[in-house]
Amino acid sequence: MPKRGSTLRLIDVAERAGVSLATASRALSGRDGVSEEVASRVRKISQELGYVANPYARTLAGGASSTVGLIVHQIDDPYFSEIASGVVEVAAEKGLLVQISHSGRDPDYELRQLRHLIAQRVRIILIAGSGYSDPDVEAEVRAELSAFQRLGGRVAVIGRHALGVDAVLPDNEAGSRALTTHLLDLGHRRIAVAAGTPQLTTVIDRLAGVSSALRERGLPLDDLPVVHSDFTRDGGRAATEEILRDHPETTAIIALNDAMAMGVLSTLRAHDIPVPERMSVVGFSDVSVAADLAPSLTTVRLPMTDMGRMALTLALKLRSTRPRRRPTGYTLVVRDSTGPSHR
Repeated sequence: MPKRGSTLRLIDVAERAGVSLATASRALSGRDGVSEEVASRVRKISQELGYVANPYARTLAGGASSTVGLIVHQIDDPYFSEIASGVVEVAAEKGLLVQISHSGRDPDYELRQLRHLIAQRVRIILIAGSGYSDPDVEAEVRAELSAFQRLGGRVAVIGRHALGVDAVLPDNEAGSRALTTHLLDLGHRRIAVAAGTPQLTTVIDRLAGVSSALRERGLPLDDLPVVHSDFTRDGGRAATEEILRDHPETTAIIALNDAMAMGVLSTLRAHDIPVPERMSVVGFSDVSVAADLAPSLTTVRLPMTDMGRMALTLALKLRSTRPRRRPTGYTLVVRDSTGPSHR
């Protein structure tokens, strides 16, 4: 044990736990090669002693840091905030730090952020958010991640990507099919969609779910107005203005994420259009504020915090010969923003 007033060192933790210095280091950094029982004992003793690892010392020593690089599409969207909270929870358990970068759904900027994280010698890279419909758009990212993995880096993504890595896959198509079926069951036939930009795989998959529900009822897809805009609250406002102008007969709007749904509700309120008496509105994801909106939002719940946990847990596993896929499941949450059609 160190003397009172002396600097606590990793070797002190190792001696108290009865393990080697290398084992203590691996246990506290979350690396492979240590059983969960031993790792748990080392972590517990380090907490009891008040030992805090210096992540900068590891980096300066020439190895990868204990940092997880998380790239999200939009840092102020609650969807990504909740995913990040799950990543941070697992990182804290493993003694890892999390650095968050924002891509703005710009594939070129996402590539620059990725290269910056690799230059920072991060140990793990997570990408949260939609992939892009054209695989060529992600080709450079795929090449960078392949090289990163060959050097021992770990990678996982949340969303459908063409990157050849482990992935957590939100049930986008099934969830949007459930939302559309809910509206159809309420008698709505004049439905419009406020969609994000068409090159996003998330938008493609959620639109596929809408189309599937309409086909099951024998309804024509050609009559479905789909307005593409930014996958944001402002995008929802812009899409709603266009729907009200060009499709005034609409009785229900499907927003393909909750951020857009907030913009839809805001615009309908500005036009004095009551929800759900005149217009029903649904979103997708069930972010934490969805239940507190006025009216509360009918949406599909994705386990966003768990998705963050799942992604980092996947990345911490030994790399498999084939990329692993983890579906998320979903829950339809019916609230006050939907009601029967009166047309």
